[in-house]
Amino acid sequence: MAGGSFGPAGVAKERAEQYQGRVTPFVIIACVVAATGGSLFGYDIGISGGVTSMDGFLRKFFYTVYEKKKYAHENNYCKYDNQGLAAFTSSLYLAGLVASLVASPITRRYGRRGSIICGGISFLIGAALNAAAQNLAMLLLGRIMLGVGIGFGNQAVPLYLSEMAPTHLRGALNMMFQLATTLGIFTANMINYGTNKLEPWGWRLSLGLAAFPATLMTVGGLLLPETPNSLIERGYHDKGRRVLEKIRGTDNVNAEFQDMIDASDLANAIKHPFRNILEIRNRPQLVMAIFMPTFQILTGINSILFYAPVLFQSMGFKGNAPLYSSALTGAVLASSTLISMAAVDRWGRRALLISGGIQMITCQVIVAIILGLKFGDNTELSKGYSIMVVVVICLFVLGFGWSWGPLGWTVPSEIFPLETRSAGQSITVAVNLFFTFAIAQSFLALLCHLKFGLFLFFAGWITIMTVFVYLFLPETKGVPIEEMILLWRKHWFWKRIVPDGSAVDESNGRERNSGVEPRGV
Repeated sequence: MAGGSFGPAGVAKERAEQYQGRVTPFVIIACVVAATGGSLFGYDIGISGGVTSMDGFLRKFFYTVYEKKKYAHENNYCKYDNQGLAAFTSSLYLAGLVASLVASPITRRYGRRGSIICGGISFLIGAALNAAAQNLAMLLLGRIMLGVGIGFGNQAVPLYLSEMAPTHLRGALNMMFQLATTLGIFTANMINYGTNKLEPWGWRLSLGLAAFPATLMTVGGLLLPETPNSLIERGYHDKGRRVLEKIRGTDNVNAEFQDMIDASDLANAIKHPFRNILEIRNRPQLVMAIFMPTFQILTGINSILFYAPVLFQSMGFKGNAPLYSSALTGAVLASSTLISMAAVDRWGRRALLISGGIQMITCQVIVAIILGLKFGDNTELSKGYSIMVVVVICLFVLGFGWSWGPLGWTVPSEIFPLETRSAGQSITVAVNLFFTFAIAQSFLALLCHLKFGLFLFFAGWITIMTVFVYLFLPETKGVPIEEMILLWRKHWFWKRIVPDGSAVDESNGRERNSGVEPRGV
């Protein structure tokens, strides 16, 4: 063992400055392939809203909604208020929630690649079922299989990216997951625009083309190397070092390798990571794993992305205008992620989260004012105000895209010590998918009952989460994953909760001598 006293996560203190290495083509390619998993999540978000506004789809599965849309003089806010239609969108995320919890032990015991491959195969099956669906039961079964794929992919891919990336570029490389998600949304919007002209079967093509990113994810998972952290945790130390040397482009990886060994020793002594994550010393990370994904969804972004065509049609947009508008928001979201990738390791996580929150609050309030004053139950927006709403919504999406969009995944994936990392990521994904399910299922009803007040509802939550970040989230920029625990002991609030180094060292010693044997090769 290298010299140095053990820190809170079983790693030596003050060793990060000894890390060597550079950004190699190998690690870039590995991260790009892994991040393709994010395109699955994005493709479904983008495709669902477009499909649910297509006449052919509504006539086959939700005829009452089709009739209200076409013939009834319905309250503009309530045209699409149908729990069955909402269940089509939300069932995927409920299945993903359960799958993410199942994925945690698989990711830990069999590696990150195993979960990535499982996710890709499940998504392939779901895409085939949806494209061939003849009844609502088959359609929902396909959605459930898609959810299983997303649960596995969202659990494993951010972990894979965080563990492969060098410390000084971890934020930018981790955001490849979000970039792939936003590109998936934009691609889905463009596909919907084309397939909308292929009535009455265009919706089948939209749903079936999900097989393409699923194939990329599956094949990529088969070709990718496992992360050195996972290999070392499972006892393959020599192989883990070889992979580490390859992705860092140097043989001088002693300091980083030793940190991984130390963290692995503790991780293998923990038999029940979900029980361990409840301990006091892991309380800050647990709070972030719950609140970061919760707040990310309560921005209201998923409501806009899921139901963009529906939302714009409700506001009086005619013909293909809703699909044009949703494609525009998708393009803005994708481009804004590039801004975040360029800025996150320079300006830090906190600055982006806070400034993005302020921008989103402003935009939600402006949209609520326009709709409240100029849009009624049976009146449509004028052309000028319609354009203004689209512009403000694009500014809202821009603010989300360079702040809470990518960082809602990045921060939770980088703050956990190795022994609870898989469990922590599962909690993050499960919470994200739970609130995604809740908002997807309730949005159409909320729009019908709250009307323009729905945007003020989301603005209130964004205000709360911006204050939360300012008070409780320390800056994680440039801090090695294996030494992240030291941040909490310096924070004005969390240092009152997290035990000091000596207490944790003593606890680690007891765990190492508790008779629990680490898994071998």
